[in-house]
Amino acid sequence: MGLAQKHRDYWLRNLKLTAALLTIWFVVTFVVSYFARDLGAFTVLGFPLGFYMGAQGAPLIYVLIIWWYARYMNKLDREYGVSEVDGDE
Repeated sequence: MGLAQKHRDYWLRNLKLTAALLTIWFVVTFVVSYFARDLGAFTVLGFPLGFYMGAQGAPLIYVLIIWWYARYMNKLDREYGVSEVDGDE
């Protein structure tokens, strides 16, 4: 595999991950907020789901998105040999 093809593969995998995580972000941010009244029928820890997602659920999911992206990109960087850290696992 040529170097140019390797760069394209790396970038394609990066774009797919970014698109998937942005889709999750969009759903959590806009779709859940749009249907907050309807989600009020469900409860989480005694709170309506719409309220819970706005108060605690969404920020937790944002942190998980950041964690997953960093973890996956570190793995991808090592796989393609573009890691910036010497002696990376």
